[in-house]
Amino acid sequence: MRRTRRRIRPALAVAVVAALAFAACTDGDERDGFRPGAADAGDPYVPGAGNGGYDVAGYRLAVRYDPATDVLSGRAALTATTTTALSRFNLDLAGLDVSRVAVDGRSAAAARDGDELVVTPRDGLRRGARFTVEVDYSGVPSAKADGQLGSGGFLHTDDGAIALGQPWSAATWFPVNDHPSDKATYDIEVTVPDGLAALSNGVPGERSGADGWTTWRWAERSPMASYLSTLVIGDYRVHSGTHAGKPMVTAVPASLPATGPAADSLARTGEIADFLASRFGPYPFDSYGGVVVDDRRVGYALETQSRPVYGPSFFRDGPNPGVVAHELAHQWFGNSVALGRWSDMWLNEGFASYAEWLWEEHDGGRTAQRNFELEYAATDWSRPSVDPGRSQLLGAAVYKRGALAVHALRRTVGDDTFFRILRAWTAERRDGNATTDDLVALAERVAGKPLRPLFDAWLVGVSAPALP
Repeated sequence: MRRTRRRIRPALAVAVVAALAFAACTDGDERDGFRPGAADAGDPYVPGAGNGGYDVAGYRLAVRYDPATDVLSGRAALTATTTTALSRFNLDLAGLDVSRVAVDGRSAAAARDGDELVVTPRDGLRRGARFTVEVDYSGVPSAKADGQLGSGGFLHTDDGAIALGQPWSAATWFPVNDHPSDKATYDIEVTVPDGLAALSNGVPGERSGADGWTTWRWAERSPMASYLSTLVIGDYRVHSGTHAGKPMVTAVPASLPATGPAADSLARTGEIADFLASRFGPYPFDSYGGVVVDDRRVGYALETQSRPVYGPSFFRDGPNPGVVAHELAHQWFGNSVALGRWSDMWLNEGFASYAEWLWEEHDGGRTAQRNFELEYAATDWSRPSVDPGRSQLLGAAVYKRGALAVHALRRTVGDDTFFRILRAWTAERRDGNATTDDLVALAERVAGKPLRPLFDAWLVGVSAPALP
């Protein structure tokens, strides 16, 4: 079928799916005006992920992992607020056994339904009520099929484990509302055998040890999407310092050279972050860093918040500051300003890919204009950047065509206005969620002129747009 030209419109289908999911989950379990929360966030790109009826403010996670047995045990404490009157609600949790659930300190009924944990408190939760949930759980975590990225979730390694993946991974190691529309703060304690590192997101806390075990503590105080959480456990060289007055934690496996391409690339994290801040506005988080893993199953890099994780293949041919620039750019575009729905993935990847062009030019390589020209000539314009379809969520149209749209905006409005748009976006939407329509509206306001036709042509048009 010939694809017709499409305009970018609000994704009404997402709201419709969410409403249907909520209606379907009630199945007669209404009590005095209380109803079950939806068992799905209503995002067709990740069916079954996320839940409805509440908004999580923060997670407190305390987990213990023994690589000798592969067993993970933990307690998760969630603080949330209801968005509707709830008789019960769901948490995403894949393949782990639950021994206790409490809501506001009182034991609650819990049942498993596939990768859902269905929690029924003793009394209904009124709309707007703040409540806490505690879940004790244990078992051998497993990976989850993750489409174009291969296996995501909890990966067992020879000396530890890696919890990582997009668009989901968190539910393989803790109970969670696993959709980026529900961002929250995190306090994470990880207890592992002495001699192993346990790396995660945010600011490092005080370590403590007893009886052959060490507890590592981390705190991410800026709201974080669940897929951006990570655990990296194993034999790592950990370097702790500061940059711009904030903690900087980087790590490479002990199996890799201490001064090789991976370590040399991570050593430029502060320099690259400062350059990006000069273009995008202040760095949005309280810590910096990065972790390289030595596991071939991780064939990608992921922008896990404040501490990106890099697969080993990026450094086989030498230092690779470009991938560091890409993942650090996500700290602004994708992490601080997060997706409201996965169909807008280009907002993450288009800007991060464009940041690679900016860094390359700054570092003495090709100019952003030259990269634009080369990519323009190679683009398949039949594939849209916005709403690309689940199979193309990580396709070239999302990354490269998205970057083309960013540069086309720059050429159209001029450098001064372009960078004012970017800084306004990262400032006004900081710590929140956003859509393509939000970006178009902000760009038009800052530029003082209509830009919808430009975005339509460069993001969803089916023929090559005229060069601006």
